[in-house]
Amino acid sequence: MLGHWFADPASWFAREAFQRALAAIYLCGFLAAALQFRALLGEHGLLPIPAYLRRTPFRRSPSVFHLYYSDRLYAALAWTGAALSVALVAGAADVVPLGAAMLAWAVLWAIYLSIVNVGQTWYHFGWEMLLLEAGFLAVFLGNASTAPPTLVLWLLRWLLFRVEFGAGLIKLRGDRCWRDFTCLRYHHETQPMPGPLSWFFHHLPDRLHRVEVAANHVVQLLVPLALFTPQPVAGVAAAVMIATQLWLVLSGNYAWLNWLTIVLALPVAAGALGSRFASAPSPTPGAGPEWFQALVLALTALVVGLSYRPAHNLAVRRQLMNYSFEPLHLVNTYGAFGGINRTRFELAIEGTADGDLAANPQWREYAFKGKPGDPHRMPRQFAPYHLRLDWLMWFAAISPHYAEPWLHTLLEKLLEGDRAMLRLLRGDPFPEGPPKCVRVLLYRYEFTTWLELRRTGAWWRRELSGEYVRPFRLAADRGTRRPAGVPDIGA
Repeated sequence: MLGHWFADPASWFAREAFQRALAAIYLCGFLAAALQFRALLGEHGLLPIPAYLRRTPFRRSPSVFHLYYSDRLYAALAWTGAALSVALVAGAADVVPLGAAMLAWAVLWAIYLSIVNVGQTWYHFGWEMLLLEAGFLAVFLGNASTAPPTLVLWLLRWLLFRVEFGAGLIKLRGDRCWRDFTCLRYHHETQPMPGPLSWFFHHLPDRLHRVEVAANHVVQLLVPLALFTPQPVAGVAAAVMIATQLWLVLSGNYAWLNWLTIVLALPVAAGALGSRFASAPSPTPGAGPEWFQALVLALTALVVGLSYRPAHNLAVRRQLMNYSFEPLHLVNTYGAFGGINRTRFELAIEGTADGDLAANPQWREYAFKGKPGDPHRMPRQFAPYHLRLDWLMWFAAISPHYAEPWLHTLLEKLLEGDRAMLRLLRGDPFPEGPPKCVRVLLYRYEFTTWLELRRTGAWWRRELSGEYVRPFRLAADRGTRRPAGVPDIGA
């Protein structure tokens, strides 16, 4: 039906690299879901899924959990997704019939869609919809029994173009510091979750920060245009993108955003190199059965039709960033860091076992796994794993608006010694039993200088800005699970 013109046998290595790497990203997503959901989204979580399902119709948020929800079912699906991801990383899709391989990728996508669509604020990140869009295209890439469909490979280029070009435009249209080349004076210090090398990136000479910004504009606004040129030019453009994304991997923790962008660039880069450094299977596979070719054509028509609004979004001045125009997240718009914070604020949650707050109680701070806390603790590398609570704590420090739906409940759970919640933290400062009272302080954080690091061993210096949540305790009737005096956020 489609014939050889629609199939590219020389790109089999590109498909292999893309699919296995994408399955590894899926694995990160499912592990984060399985290990964090009870405290964040479970039946007794901060934003319980059952309550969300009661107020949200299926058409707005398609998910298998509309049929039935329990924490056991969620855990079963998350671990099923993780196991299936491992199988696909190992190449299981190439040893089963084409239909079974497509079904495996479709199941993976459907499970993750069901999780994202009930994930609420914990899943409002661009890399979630990016994984879903890439995962949907992977369903139609075929397996070892077929040559990679050329149309789907071009759809992957279109997705990569929107990721990079959208990010470039949102910066150019956003914060003035992107236009005067000064954003990276601040960004390495104020980004959501600095990594172990962020301190060193921050202390690069200012002229190198300007070079970083200039290089970013070139890579995100000019280089993506070369994706639509013939090989090897397109492959060189993809390789430049990969190098830039690796630089970003070194400079901070952005979950799997950078790694997934690299995965999207792999088919283009590998397409230029695969025929030279790897031998195609023998006999060379063809375009596949007619039903598969028909599905590829239908997919292409669907993506082209759904691309109108994301493409139009790139052309308008008020560009939307990381936005889905339909609930299946099939064709989306992307972007990152249109605005840059000049100052870093962090929330510190403290508790005390002393019942009398007037008697100078001893406060102990809860430590988080990833976000800055102890000034002497070097930032850690967690990406591509995503610490969802740590990321939302960064947003909450920016504005109380981000904290209103869940922060009070989080503090109540700490007062109750909730084990699921404590597992999301680096440790429990109250091993003898829950505290009697908790509060939240707001600090301003800055990286130390080279001299301060050598003299004190501190990576950060922090200054108290005030109380974010006043001290409070649970009411006498713990069954109500409400504080004795509802505290003000952002006081």
